[in-house]
Amino acid sequence: MRLGEKIRYLREVEGALRGLGREMTQQEVVRFLQRDLGRSISQSYLSQIESGARPHLTNSTRMLLARFFKVHPGYLVDDPEGFYNELISDLGALEDKVDLWLINAAERFRRDPEFSHALLQVARHQDSRRCLVLLGAILETPGLADRLLQVLKPDARRPEPHLAVPVRAGGAYDGHFHTPGKGRSSR
Repeated sequence: MRLGEKIRYLREVEGALRGLGREMTQQEVVRFLQRDLGRSISQSYLSQIESGARPHLTNSTRMLLARFFKVHPGYLVDDPEGFYNELISDLGALEDKVDLWLINAAERFRRDPEFSHALLQVARHQDSRRCLVLLGAILETPGLADRLLQVLKPDARRPEPHLAVPVRAGGAYDGHFHTPGKGRSSR
């Protein structure tokens, strides 16, 4: 991936992370750089970087943009010919791979802002792997995901009434599913 493509992609991700529902404009990046970090670059310089007219960053610009977008400064260069970021082997790099996968998924689902935002939140978490393991544990506990959604997001969509839901006996899951109007059925 070329440097300009990376900057455009980071503007898109940053816009989603800031709740804009769209990519940040170059002018917004310039303004937020000044506001958040007390330093900035010109919009025309950013445009030249993205278009490829300026294929390299100065070290101070690289450090400023890396700090703003919360990426490693080494990310802000053109990838070498034949480079594939899937060739990752150590655990720290595996976490980065999970984060990249989540960010790419968020981009694919950008038309569903709530879902896209959730994916980006997990990617931004310091231990996204653990977040996903926790989600797995929540889903393994019957009814827990629905109860958590009721508490944390009371306006969230309810499950469709035709779907099978766990039958509760005295508040505990009894091993059966009940489809409204159809009686019990075994798991």
